Amino acid sequence: MIIKIYNKAKLAASVLLLAMIGFSSCTDNFESMNRNPGEPTDPEISSYLPVIIFGQMIDNVYSSQENSYQMNQNLIGDPYGRYLSIANKGFTRNFSIFNAPDGWVNYPYEDVFPKFYGAWRKLREKVDLEENRMLLEWSNILRVAAMHRIGDMYGPIPYSKIGDGINAPYDSVEDLYKNMMADMDTAIEYLTEYVEKNPDVKPLVEPDKGDVVYGSDLKKWIIFANSLKLRLAMRTVYVDPAFAKTKAEEAVNHKFGVITSNEQMPEYVFPAGSNPVYKMSIEWGDSMPAADIITYMKGYEDPRLPQYFTKSKLKDDNGNDLNIDYIGIRTGINIPDEKLVMGTYSGVTYSQNDPSVWMTAAEVAFLKAEGALRGWEMGDTPKSLYETGIRLSFAQWGVSGADDYINDDKKTQADYDNPKHKDASVKAVSKITIKWNASTDFEENLERIITQKWIAMYPLGTEAWSEQRRTGYPRFFPVLGNASDEPELTTRLASRIPFAPSEKLNNPTNYEDGVKKLGGSDKYGTRLWWDKKNNKPNW
Repeated sequence: MIIKIYNKAKLAASVLLLAMIGFSSCTDNFESMNRNPGEPTDPEISSYLPVIIFGQMIDNVYSSQENSYQMNQNLIGDPYGRYLSIANKGFTRNFSIFNAPDGWVNYPYEDVFPKFYGAWRKLREKVDLEENRMLLEWSNILRVAAMHRIGDMYGPIPYSKIGDGINAPYDSVEDLYKNMMADMDTAIEYLTEYVEKNPDVKPLVEPDKGDVVYGSDLKKWIIFANSLKLRLAMRTVYVDPAFAKTKAEEAVNHKFGVITSNEQMPEYVFPAGSNPVYKMSIEWGDSMPAADIITYMKGYEDPRLPQYFTKSKLKDDNGNDLNIDYIGIRTGINIPDEKLVMGTYSGVTYSQNDPSVWMTAAEVAFLKAEGALRGWEMGDTPKSLYETGIRLSFAQWGVSGADDYINDDKKTQADYDNPKHKDASVKAVSKITIKWNASTDFEENLERIITQKWIAMYPLGTEAWSEQRRTGYPRFFPVLGNASDEPELTTRLASRIPFAPSEKLNNPTNYEDGVKKLGGSDKYGTRLWWDKKNNKPNW
């Protein structure tokens, strides 16, 4: 796999980082942040405290440890975002078919909260934040980066009162988003002034060891914060369009702006040594590429396809090669007893030491394209920004042919034909083409933007799921299995995951309040505050 921006120098630094934070960020038993948050042990050398604290917070923005990544991302966002499907028959209960076991539903809450907030609280206890407010505001960017993903999974979560410690009440999703945005605004304003007054500052001792993402370059963190602000603003467009427009324009028109090049993308080299996508798919074989993304890319004859996925080795019952180049797995498919059979579908191309990207430059361009389509001031036309997003993605993956791809107005998603499991075969659900069409209506071009954005965001499954919930695009195949008591989820798909069952047991007052703030039953199908679009496909 080619990721052009990969900086191998970060690998050695991240290995050292693992040694410093591993004792505090990897445990087998977790308790809720509302009860007993984990926190790093004081280091013997006090000057290294910010390095260790920020290392632990960064380490848990996208759950770098392999088990955490699987439980917080791979088994939830990847199948819901239709990048990877579950391929392990042993996972008889799972999120794909809406009946995940309690331990799975608990995991994101009981893992991310104590790990992240343990470090976040330690920073406030051990560092003079009046003299080092820069560290406080930087930590708040990381906090939003970590917690918006958790909120987008569950809905209401503890946020604004988390500093109170035990039994912190939940923020409603509206309050969560407004509070996160306020934190981002404050952080961006303060850090911008700070960087302008201190252009050569390196805020941590040996900063590359604590910050394996940007090497403690605060200007890059501000650019990332603006980009994240743009993402959060767009999430609210169907529930509070005026707020969305204001915040999106602020982010794009800030003096440092948003991510515009692949070199500015936040990338993370996993300290544990193995890229989690490689671990989940190649080493463990627990998940394989989803049918949805492969059929879109095959239909479009997308040059990125061999950079994303490997060719299949699927054979018939007699052992003869079926000669299918790329084929993914339908979400919810009845997995055969032989795990090796699933391994003959297309696989991922990730290698062990490949980095992970938190946000692609292409995503930011597509966010601006959507804003421009809505008439917002995004600095360019929707067509130009849309095409920029495609070009940035092609460059990220090291492939040519962007011009031909952009100008194709014929190709659409391919049908899914599975001769091995004929009951899984299905006709294409999308007829959207690639080339921009200025003469068509808003909704068609929105589908065009989101479909290409989805392809370019791979493998950020949770974000893909959030955008599909928000817009209804791209169009996904119905799930093959639905083990819930919510039959509509077969085509409407999950709107959230249930609250952590441990909260219902151990924190019942705040749990009940959280359900009230959710505004519906504690089920997969209850829509979140920002999920307000009603004319979505299959609804």
